[in-house]
Amino acid sequence: MLLNLHVKNIALIDEADVNLSEGLNILTGETGAGKSILIDAVNLALGIKSSRGLLRDSDPSASVELLFSVDGKEKREALQALGVTVEEDGSVLITRKIHQGKSVCRINDETVTVSKLRAATGLLIDIHGQHEHQSLLHKTKHLEILDAYARHQEAQVREELTSAYRVYAAAEKERKAFEIGEEERIRELDFLSYEINELKSAGLKEGEIPELEARFKRLSNSGRIMENLSKAMEYAGNDGGAGELIGRAVRALSEAANYDGELSGLLSQAEEAEGIMSDLIRDLAGYGSSLEFDSGELEQTEKRLDFLHNLQMKYGETYEEMMEALAQKEARLEELADFDERRQAAEQAFENARERVYAAAEALSKIRKVEAFHLTESIRSALVDLNFLDVQFSMEFTRLEKVTANGYDEMEFLISTNPGEELKPLSQVASGGELSRIMLAIKAVLADTDEIETLIFDEIDAGISGRTAQKVSEKLNDIGRSHQVICITHLPQIAAMADSHYKIEKTVKNGRTVTEVTKLKPEEEIAELCRLLGGAAITEAVEENAREMKELAKTYKH
Repeated sequence: MLLNLHVKNIALIDEADVNLSEGLNILTGETGAGKSILIDAVNLALGIKSSRGLLRDSDPSASVELLFSVDGKEKREALQALGVTVEEDGSVLITRKIHQGKSVCRINDETVTVSKLRAATGLLIDIHGQHEHQSLLHKTKHLEILDAYARHQEAQVREELTSAYRVYAAAEKERKAFEIGEEERIRELDFLSYEINELKSAGLKEGEIPELEARFKRLSNSGRIMENLSKAMEYAGNDGGAGELIGRAVRALSEAANYDGELSGLLSQAEEAEGIMSDLIRDLAGYGSSLEFDSGELEQTEKRLDFLHNLQMKYGETYEEMMEALAQKEARLEELADFDERRQAAEQAFENARERVYAAAEALSKIRKVEAFHLTESIRSALVDLNFLDVQFSMEFTRLEKVTANGYDEMEFLISTNPGEELKPLSQVASGGELSRIMLAIKAVLADTDEIETLIFDEIDAGISGRTAQKVSEKLNDIGRSHQVICITHLPQIAAMADSHYKIEKTVKNGRTVTEVTKLKPEEEIAELCRLLGGAAITEAVEENAREMKELAKTYKH
């Protein structure tokens, strides 16, 4: 249940803090007072993209917080499966802050992605507005509603369908791999044989390419190597080079050390340097005498490298990649060599998978048709309660040409609102006001099976009045017995049914217009009902009518 809504710097709202209650929470206010701003703010916290009109140019940041209380083991486990931890007191805090166009989403102070925020809040709250009314015009929504209603009955069959469809999709992909002609098969066989022979006859060795590249670099730069080696021997040598100079330094220090014992340390360093230099001169000479550059070796190395680089472009950069390519080509060659046998096996596996998935889809379809009968009868009854007096309501099934992960059913709600009229799709019959009542009827039926505890209804009273409005208020109250319901309305019949009543109004503070939300006391509720009922003046008759409506609502509740 939604315990608290906190909004800051959203449109006309400087800051609003609303503590919500169980049952039916009603929000009313003058047109333009900012009722829709609260719904937009909640949508923002649920991960919906914000519109520019919600954010103020004068304020760099805005925020919305939703504090939920989560009851029930299944709901807690579903949240934990998403990585959301419910606090010890059962609370979950949803926060979304927007600063200079960038938003940060948090759940219990842990930063999360927008997608994770949407997944988590989708388990906690359901906003029903004009957009969802219109979604009833799309057949895919009808299937979603039926499956939500029948989810417990469908659960086991759905598990089988999911498993069967996974196998079916893989088998279909495998079968398609054999959908080639004989000429194409022979052509691929020849090409694979050529590539396999090319790789095998190449005599590939692990580490060969880096080794050859190093050798080629050395051989192709032999002139530079010899030239710089000669210079190094000249500079380090004993004939005017560093070796001779260090030797002179040793002799000079040796003589000086005869007169100053403290120079013995420096003399040791110089003698060590002389030894190192002597070793360097000897090693340079040895390396130079061992160097032999063969033009034939260079040509042979270059030729081998060109061949291997060509293989790299065709089969992979590394030895491992080329070996993997060889293994794949040999496996494919084996497939093509035993083509007919393998194709028959793939066809058989596909047929077996197809039988299994269609059996699961048929089992799901049977359950859906049984549950569809119960669902549409319950919706029809709810529609009668909502002043559709002679309504008929049913569901029409059609079968898709191909099975999907959701079975092979396509379905559509049909309705007749007048005696003697044939059943037609909702899109051809229902008006905007009727769509809102139909969705309310569906929500009422789903209430017993819907695990989402908080339902928000916006524009549920579009196009209705009088007796129909009274019926809608009663249905909202019925849903409020098992769910927390939050409803924005301008109709007194609905407002009178409130368990908790909030008024949204504009005020002027410090020279600017702001929106405030106040929970009404009993007498204030009567005053607000008078405003909804009355015209220019609130008369005694209007007040008496308001009190009578509130009493009638209490009588209905009890």
